[in-house]
Amino acid sequence: MIYTLMYGLTIGAILYFISVGLSLTFGTMRVTNFAHTITYTIGVYLLIALVQQAKVSYLWAAVLSVLAVVPLGYLIERFIIRRLYGESLDYTFIATFAVSLIGVDVVKWMWGVQPKALGDPIRKYVDLVGFPFPVYRLLIVIIAILLFLALQILMKRTMVGKIILAALEDRERVRCLGIKLDKYFSFAFILGSALAALGGVLYAPLTSVHPYMGTTILLLCFAVVIVGGMGNLKGTFLAAFALGMVIAVTARYWPPGAETMVFVVMAIVLMLRPIDV
Repeated sequence: MIYTLMYGLTIGAILYFISVGLSLTFGTMRVTNFAHTITYTIGVYLLIALVQQAKVSYLWAAVLSVLAVVPLGYLIERFIIRRLYGESLDYTFIATFAVSLIGVDVVKWMWGVQPKALGDPIRKYVDLVGFPFPVYRLLIVIIAILLFLALQILMKRTMVGKIILAALEDRERVRCLGIKLDKYFSFAFILGSALAALGGVLYAPLTSVHPYMGTTILLLCFAVVIVGGMGNLKGTFLAAFALGMVIAVTARYWPPGAETMVFVVMAIVLMLRPIDV
């Protein structure tokens, strides 16, 4: 059972890396960003290309893959998302979904459709309350907690963060103060894209890599954002780990229903606390 809970923490950490960007972009820009799948997936494929073909160490390959996604996030925001500010959620959904489909085809064209595997880059274990636990999974959880703390400092101690937080609460009021939000929206979108890539490069050694891998996990991450509250960064953190636990415990006792149970929880939350999505 201890191992199951530790597994749940790992899944929760991965969900958090990807969900926090979705929460930021929806909270500030009111954009349902399906293009998140592409920054996530391309980050993973760049990692594999660097590790397996260029023979770059996993650590440097992960850093370079995340950095390489930054200009991609900028281009998507600058030339597609920015044109849809203020439009209906339907428009942003269709546009970003189209971007995700194009991105999947690009990935298939560049790297093929055959699944790829990377393997645990550390392959060491640490003793946790009498159970051997993979160091790499523990490292993922620690990075997620550090990221949460770093985002709290960014949002509460810097002017950029304070303006983004204000925009999460009431962006029209921020605009009335004469603050131009476009550059802050760009920052939030690029940060979210980089975090999605970070989630991908950390998760890649633990799963099978294929062009559609972003779609499945993105649906889980939308559930995290809805359960945690749109634009609620603390809620996203707690929801990610809570749903990670739900997946882990369900997988132990009813493996086919592990991901389904996430959406059952989401439905219960929506019934108890309906929101206007």
